[in-house]
Amino acid sequence: MNNERFESYSEITEKEIGQALDFAYQHIRKYVPEFTRSFQNAYSENNFYKPIPNNYWTTGFWTGEIWLAYEYSQDEVLKKAAEVQVQSFLERIDQKIEVDHHDMGFLYSPSCVAAYKLTGNQKGWEAAVKAADQLITRFHDVGQFIQAWGPMNASENYRLIIDCLLNLPLLYWASEETGETHYKEIADQHIHTAINNVIREDYSTWHTFFFDMETGQPDHGETCQGYKNDSAWARGQAWGIYGCALAYKYLKDDRYIQLFENVTQYYLNHLPKDLVPYWDLTFTDGSDEPRDSSSASIAACGLLEMAKYVDSKKAKTYQSIAKKMMKSLVSHYAVTDHEMSNGLVLHSTYSNRTPYNTCDHKGVDECNIWGDYFYMEALTRLYTDWNLYW
Repeated sequence: MNNERFESYSEITEKEIGQALDFAYQHIRKYVPEFTRSFQNAYSENNFYKPIPNNYWTTGFWTGEIWLAYEYSQDEVLKKAAEVQVQSFLERIDQKIEVDHHDMGFLYSPSCVAAYKLTGNQKGWEAAVKAADQLITRFHDVGQFIQAWGPMNASENYRLIIDCLLNLPLLYWASEETGETHYKEIADQHIHTAINNVIREDYSTWHTFFFDMETGQPDHGETCQGYKNDSAWARGQAWGIYGCALAYKYLKDDRYIQLFENVTQYYLNHLPKDLVPYWDLTFTDGSDEPRDSSSASIAACGLLEMAKYVDSKKAKTYQSIAKKMMKSLVSHYAVTDHEMSNGLVLHSTYSNRTPYNTCDHKGVDECNIWGDYFYMEALTRLYTDWNLYW
């Protein structure tokens, strides 16, 4: 990986990492009374999250922030708040409240798998296994993939999206915990199908990829949330970085190391000077388009994960780039006053409507909940030898 461009940048220091985590802990501690029996919305409005019930695909990230803050602080107030939310996740999967989609990993890994790993919480274990059972109901033998959204018998929904690579660790965890191999087998098949199709020849990535419903053959890629079909949606490219790292973690297939390098290099080549991307990698310095700070945190987590599996020289390079990206986030994007926002990181973009895509317009230049979570995860990875929730 070519690191020459980044040689002049400073890495975040151990002191800065500790200070950023301490602020995040204090911030979550301040706002957790408001968000214990409710959850922070997917995106802020004027930099403040509104409370929502546990009925959206993003609520697991807020619980994940609480668990990360508990790991840092060992504050029993946070543990008790997270346990209240684990009970809510068990009720949600039992009652099948908004679970007919592929985001069971986003919901249940940072909430319930985390609870079990950290405290042995049996409700967390039960909820996460049930979530894994729900996730595999969306697997198609014809095409060998987990369908993202919508009714399973409609050709317009016969697709996967790149985000799903982060949902699959739930299946590997369930397979290890239960001894049932079908979870792992489905995850393996989806990884192979996804990575073989969502990565383009130039190593940019499709957001979503369609398959023929009758034959399962690859059909075409397009975007829902990127600027347009032939552009590279910044958060999607970051999902590709972290997703390739996790694919290697679970499959130990050396092809995924090279794919990781290529997907990451494309991302790095399209970063602006401060190393935090615009919402689509088409845009760079001088653009008035909004940023997506969440993408930088996700990419940093992927770099730090892959650093575990490569030789020391590559590992040092990956770690250094991640530290430089986190330096920029902490210095220029993080919330620094408890009263200015109830989120952690400013200037994220959830969904930016253009003439060329089909997404809703919301959460543009705001905090978003996964951005806050992965920011904390990246800092935690740099602070300690972290046992990941994924």
